[in-house]
Amino acid sequence: MSTVMTSTKPSAKTLAERARSWLSPLNLHFAGVGLLVLVNVYLLAHMAFLWQAASSNDAQAVARQQITLKSAEIAAQPLRGLDAKLDRATSESDKFYKQRLPATVSEVLAELGALTKKQGVHLIRAQDIYAPVLAGSSAELTEFRIDAGLSGDYRPLVQFINALERDKMFFLIDSITLTGQQSGTVNLRLRLKTYLRGRVRQDDTQKAGAGTSAADAGTAETRTAETGTAASTPGGAATKANATSGGPAR
Repeated sequence: MSTVMTSTKPSAKTLAERARSWLSPLNLHFAGVGLLVLVNVYLLAHMAFLWQAASSNDAQAVARQQITLKSAEIAAQPLRGLDAKLDRATSESDKFYKQRLPATVSEVLAELGALTKKQGVHLIRAQDIYAPVLAGSSAELTEFRIDAGLSGDYRPLVQFINALERDKMFFLIDSITLTGQQSGTVNLRLRLKTYLRGRVRQDDTQKAGAGTSAADAGTAETRTAETGTAASTPGGAATKANATSGGPAR
């Protein structure tokens, strides 16, 4: 039995011969070719994956660039023709300054006097305050605030306020306050303002104060004259009654 077992085991010489047959140049060539094929397949698969990823990234990059370009066009839309818009705004501003803003205080007082006279409204009092606006610039203005007291019937006062808002000279009404009402006459406190072109000089403010005082005095004289006329009317009526009855009243 030991002899049989010894004969079934391959000898070292047989194994060496088999190894030589496996490592023959032809087999090594086939193995090298197979290895190269596997490497090429791996590289092709890797290249395909990279190409797909690059295509996807390129599409996303193009989409982002398109969105950025569209946003830039929308943002630049208001800036198109900006020079022409600035020139037009400057010309309109200059036109408004020249046509609707007064140059002196006397123009404002004259316009207010004309409006009160036209609507039959009495100017009881007026106080003015000056404040510079845009000082030191080429478009320097002076804010001219007026705190006025008005007296008259309700309808003429409403018409005066409407005329003031629609006047060719720019007036801005800040507030209207009812201060009293007596025998059909309404008293109002009106606060308004306008803007003068340039800076107001000291002599202009003094003239404005004198003009306001004169207007107040004229209004007071008018009201006094109306009161005197009303007081003299009963006496005239009594004289006429005495003449009609033929004797003095007792």
